[in-house]
Amino acid sequence: MKKGTKELFYNKPWIMQRADPYIYRHKDGIYYFTASVPAYDGIVLRRAETLAGLARAEEKEIWHKHDSGAMSHHIWAPELHYINGAWYIYFAAGDKDAVWDIRPYVLECADQDPLTGIWVEKGKMGRAEEDSFSFEAFSLDGTVFENKGKYYYVWAEKVGVGSQISNLYIAEMDTPCKLRTMQVLLTTPDYEWERTGFWVNEGPAVIKKNGKIFLTYSASDTGAAYCVGMLTAEEDSDLLDPLSWKKERYPVLKTEESIGIYGPGHNSFTVDEEGNDIFVYHARTEGEIEGNPLYNPNRHTMLMKIKWDEEGRPLFGYGE
Repeated sequence: MKKGTKELFYNKPWIMQRADPYIYRHKDGIYYFTASVPAYDGIVLRRAETLAGLARAEEKEIWHKHDSGAMSHHIWAPELHYINGAWYIYFAAGDKDAVWDIRPYVLECADQDPLTGIWVEKGKMGRAEEDSFSFEAFSLDGTVFENKGKYYYVWAEKVGVGSQISNLYIAEMDTPCKLRTMQVLLTTPDYEWERTGFWVNEGPAVIKKNGKIFLTYSASDTGAAYCVGMLTAEEDSDLLDPLSWKKERYPVLKTEESIGIYGPGHNSFTVDEEGNDIFVYHARTEGEIEGNPLYNPNRHTMLMKIKWDEEGRPLFGYGE
């Protein structure tokens, strides 16, 4: 066992007060970490040669919110991706004069080093020419994955009236900054565990294994009811056909009071130095939240080892 792996501990606060965590391991083996910061005012990156090293790595802000207008408030859930030789950060942001006008945006860095390179604003994520729906309402949590040489964008967007409903949508990408196809509805909050506080499906993340694509997502409000659901599709299926995806009837991960983990969710996936699959998520350590859960900073990044069953499906559990 490598030293870096020995230093890891699981299902306990690992990086404090970092919600919506995203870890990317580059082709050179270097790990990068980003997440929402409590002030929701910028985008930070840190890197390390080991997964464990991220917890003590220096953090650098590589982009700060605007003073006004678009991208001036609620900077949420950044993700770092490397596509066609360039770095991209996908994130959501609002307007300080219209704080819930949340939309997805893209930053690009053509330099080799994303911590020292120049980041260029590419604007709001572009929709397909014939699409007049996507990103017109509250939209956030965009993630990107590749399959069979095609890139796909999955995001959450609200629809309806009143409190509205947050659904997950998928589309094929034309470029790292624009969609090629119309949106397709993947999942809407069907079940009671997706409807606590708000009707929410958000925070999609993808892991590919054993010929299948597993897409996790988070449901309900951001308190103790927050939990993780999952969709599954075959790699060879038409990923833009909703019938290709099977939705789990019950959450695959939820609050476990006996060990003090509340509201697990908004995850990403990575591997440790030995190639073992790791589930990266945020959770709280207290059941009672002071003030508005959205602005309470005590959502901490945690790690979990993923096990795989005989059918090649991921198992999420709090035991090591």
